Amino acid sequence: MAMSLIWTVMVGVAILCGLATGNGPAVAKGALDGAAAGVELCISMMGPLCLWMGVMEVMERSGIAQGLSRLLRPAIRLLYPDFAGDRAVMDAVSANLSANLLGLGNAATPLGLEAARLMAERTPGVASDALCMLVVCNTASFQLIPTTVASLRAAAGSADPFDILPAVWLASLISITVGVTAAKLSSRCWR
Repeated sequence: MAMSLIWTVMVGVAILCGLATGNGPAVAKGALDGAAAGVELCISMMGPLCLWMGVMEVMERSGIAQGLSRLLRPAIRLLYPDFAGDRAVMDAVSANLSANLLGLGNAATPLGLEAARLMAERTPGVASDALCMLVVCNTASFQLIPTTVASLRAAAGSADPFDILPAVWLASLISITVGVTAAKLSSRCWR
């Protein structure tokens, strides 16, 4: 609700400023060009995103996702010791982490929401340390294959959309390390 209001006010102010400065036609042309570019971008990203969502579904049905989940379980238990024995939470967190590793933010969101819902059942109305850690890990996610960014680069005409992998890995490693460290330190400070 608040974001809708903010965006409406921003658009209204831009239109009023354009009209006040005599640039109404330029504002109208910019709005139409921006809308057209947005639709083109969505259509050009549809293919790669569908491909990787399909890969995730194949991984899920073939059992590869469960194998990856078992591989990640020791690290997940370290991050979420309160839920180490709760299989439903561990599975939801593992699925969320797997989707983030593949750079599938759109697929990771509902999985992360499911994990958060399951975690919140224990402490209704209060953000537990584990729930805060989930938000940190989901936000600063480590990405092995940044599919969304690569799709954007491909749509923009990049000759090699995946040439950013080393930079993405380094940035992901730094962000997740800083995020997890800050969450762990914060949980100890406010006990």
